[in-house]
Amino acid sequence: MATYKKIKWGIIGLGNIAHQFAKDLALVPDAELTAVGSRTITKAQKFAEQYTAKKAYGSYDELIADPDIDILYIATPHDSHASLTIKSLEQNKHVLCEKPIALHYNEAIQMIKASKAQHKFFMEAFWTRFNPSVQEVLAKIKNLEIGEVKYINADFAFNVGTPQGRMIDINTGGGSLLDMGVYPLFLAYVVLGIPDKILASANFYDTGADKQTSMILQYDNAQAVLHSSFVSPSDMVATISGTEGRIRLNTIWHETQSYGLIKNNHSVAYQFPTKGKGFTYEIEECHHCIRNEKIESEMWSHQNSLDLIKIVDEVRKQTGLKFPSEKQLN
Repeated sequence: MATYKKIKWGIIGLGNIAHQFAKDLALVPDAELTAVGSRTITKAQKFAEQYTAKKAYGSYDELIADPDIDILYIATPHDSHASLTIKSLEQNKHVLCEKPIALHYNEAIQMIKASKAQHKFFMEAFWTRFNPSVQEVLAKIKNLEIGEVKYINADFAFNVGTPQGRMIDINTGGGSLLDMGVYPLFLAYVVLGIPDKILASANFYDTGADKQTSMILQYDNAQAVLHSSFVSPSDMVATISGTEGRIRLNTIWHETQSYGLIKNNHSVAYQFPTKGKGFTYEIEECHHCIRNEKIESEMWSHQNSLDLIKIVDEVRKQTGLKFPSEKQLN
């Protein structure tokens, strides 16, 4: 078995998802958490100590400039994804940026341009794409094991009580759509592609962020009914129905460790326990691409990210969800 020099990671933004990511990073043998960056040095030092990172920075710029870093994981609020990604790429770093890729399509275009100009790897961190159960399900669908897909039903919803901070801050891209609605949209997209038509409606907080959003994606021969919410819980399962059967991604479907295939009134259960929480698989994909000098993943490409954010933009156009920082939606 080949042994590789470890790939050195830095983490920008040290909130909840960064903690989950750091735990999984430790499970990847050829990964090393070299440095972390926060807007406050005390937070960075505490995080670095917890996950044995060698260096802690009290600013994002210092971390981005660190010559020891190979790749940066950007886990900041949505509104800073574009600027930090572009800055990191221009500082000769590879980038894995949390979803959604950006606030809107125009920002995403600029990020991908920077990746190509610098010839550095860049990927949106859509970890669900690399989940073992999801990969198996997509393979079964491709092999027509449930016939032709006609219907998808997926949601991502829970009751957050009294949300505050970035979750409902319209300036940072807050609301259920960008936090959670991107997951059901992702599933419809990877199975059925770009829809012919989108119908969407939302309820809003006083801040202008969406509380809940419902979406119907219309295809030539299929439909997807999708939902995201901060105000009520759901089972968080996803069903993909075809002409000859259906597949159920078990709860919580976007990080699932199992699925069921129902065909001819017969159900078969499949178990695929994840390594760690499941961020390990996208980390391994980053390493594969970097070692092979690829600037994008074939499994979740730049075009895939552009397609998805364009769908999100159309949902926002339908619901009237606008961010103060954007001039216009194309």
